[in-house]
Amino acid sequence: MKLGRAALGLLLLAPLAVRAVEPISLGLALAGVLTGYISYPRLYCLFAECCSQKRSLSREALQKDLDSKLFGQHLAKKVILNAVSGFISNPKPKKPLTLSLHGWTGTGKNFVSKIIAENIYEGGLNSDYVHLFVATLHFPHISNITLYKDQLQSWIRGNVSACARSIFIFDEMDKMHAGLIDAIKPYLDYYDNLDGVSYQKAIFIFLSNAGAERITDVALDFWRNGKQREEIKLRDMEPALSVSAFNNKNSGFWHSSLIDRNLIDYFVPFLPLEYKHLKMCIRVEMRARGYEVDEDIVSRVAEEMTFFPKEERVFSDKGCKTVFTKLDYYYDD
Repeated sequence: MKLGRAALGLLLLAPLAVRAVEPISLGLALAGVLTGYISYPRLYCLFAECCSQKRSLSREALQKDLDSKLFGQHLAKKVILNAVSGFISNPKPKKPLTLSLHGWTGTGKNFVSKIIAENIYEGGLNSDYVHLFVATLHFPHISNITLYKDQLQSWIRGNVSACARSIFIFDEMDKMHAGLIDAIKPYLDYYDNLDGVSYQKAIFIFLSNAGAERITDVALDFWRNGKQREEIKLRDMEPALSVSAFNNKNSGFWHSSLIDRNLIDYFVPFLPLEYKHLKMCIRVEMRARGYEVDEDIVSRVAEEMTFFPKEERVFSDKGCKTVFTKLDYYYDD
């Protein structure tokens, strides 16, 4: 639909739209932006998404999405809500917003990135101004790290030139080659502009499994001591997360200047999920598929999941990630 509207707009107005460039392959010539001009930008924006369109973020809408779609993550909800809404409402931020999300697979890191994107741009992750980088896909070979650094700088510079409110999501930071992410350090720092480009309104989100062991240890200690997980405070997690990511040789943040120079605004822990949280995920997925919630199926799917530690079986080892495929078994036509 987005491409169709854009095509119609181009036929009617015949402009050359400013388009941001996504990485496709190493063999392609890389450029940040295809430059051009349009005579009637307001008319063009009727047919295609435009960065210049003023769409204010609703704190209430963001909170509703987090409350209804993200389970067992009281720390992440609070940090994301305050950080994102506060940043968007600030007309003159001093630096880009940088969030580092940590936790095991299936705890909601990618889902939160999706929620943030959808609350800022109508197209969400499909928006021209939201850019996803996956370490193992876009930066697979350590022998090409110098080339990757040049490409990464080019992509970010070009896309922010096209839209100051660009969102960059880096997935699998724990699999990224050490030193690569430092290439974007200047864009995350406290500069008014670099070579005429201001990065202060951009958003950078890093997703990683690094530090998940520490998060689990804290959550398990609270459980064993008879405390509610909601009693866990950010101060119980955040310092250890930054140290863990910085000292992990298998992490893209290993000895990174982004951490050393305090350029990551928030280290956000995602707690391992319990049995009750899996059931919440299953119910939401049932409704999303148009089914009535069947509590018998909800329990059966949740009970098929594996939990750890082996003796106590407190936390799901895959979070909510595989419950969706398990549902297919019960609704396979």
